[in-house]
Amino acid sequence: MHETETILVVDDDQHLRTILKHVLEQGGFQVVLAQDGRQALACLQRELPDLVLLDVMMPGLDGFDVLRELRGRFRTHHLPVIMLTAKGETPHKVRGLAQGANDYLSKPFVPDELVLRVRNLLQLSRSQRDANPLTGLPGNRAIARELNRRLEAGQAFGFLYLDLDHFKAYNDHYGYVKGDAVLTMLADLLAGEVLACEDAFLGHVGGDDFIAVTLPQDADGLADRIVAEFDERILGQYEPQDRRRGYIELPDRTGRLRRFPPVSLTVAVVVEQQGQEGHVGRLNAVAAELKKYGKSLPGSQIVHERRYPVDATAAQTSPPGDGREEGDAPSARRPEQP
Repeated sequence: MHETETILVVDDDQHLRTILKHVLEQGGFQVVLAQDGRQALACLQRELPDLVLLDVMMPGLDGFDVLRELRGRFRTHHLPVIMLTAKGETPHKVRGLAQGANDYLSKPFVPDELVLRVRNLLQLSRSQRDANPLTGLPGNRAIARELNRRLEAGQAFGFLYLDLDHFKAYNDHYGYVKGDAVLTMLADLLAGEVLACEDAFLGHVGGDDFIAVTLPQDADGLADRIVAEFDERILGQYEPQDRRRGYIELPDRTGRLRRFPPVSLTVAVVVEQQGQEGHVGRLNAVAAELKKYGKSLPGSQIVHERRYPVDATAAQTSPPGDGREEGDAPSARRPEQP
């Protein structure tokens, strides 16, 4: 759940300000009022709202003047703005959109339409703000919201943490442009596989780390498909001579050449059974431990953790010294080849 968003309403009509405040508060928003452009800019100096509802026709600084100030300042250039225009003022609408307004609403307005436009624009703004700039996938804040939502609802789900191996060596050898191409290739692959699943979510933690959330029964098959497709695609990111010999060479700190195999993918799979992990930190810690174990093995790996009754763990094997509690059963395997 996100915190209650704040809307700054800027209008010189006191009666209309009162109506807007009531409608927006009924819609679940906090409202700050400004009676003209100068007061609006003063409010924005003190505290940033989540959205500005801005009347066009005001004495002194009109809506266009305020919008120009907002878009010209680093601190406010990203703020979503809905402009209020009188019915039929098409030139004002066009001018506002051209100067950077995100939406407009004609007066008199329908209350339900106003609330929906505000909600839609806020949702779009959150998505853009949270997105990873390279892949466009939801970033850390969006990931945390999604995981908390499922945990708080007591949902069972499959959690996949994906991390590339030997990616730094690839970046150092081929450069960051080619490295970014590998990350976008992986993001496209994940989007095709993950978002085809029911009730699925995909996020980019940062760098070469991604997460996927899906229904618990879909987690294993999804991990298999992702790794198999990645291992097939990654070789196309290497020069022919490197692909033929199966490695790249880079000097270490002493100047001695070291060989690095093709970039591989480790996927840690945790099946969360209705609140068993308790909170996001615990879930991430378990996934990080599994990922660490998988990265110690050669090639692409899928590392699992399943919860079993204590008397069923005798038949399970764990990596030595991993410190897991009784009842936890990790396992690692190379994915099946198609």
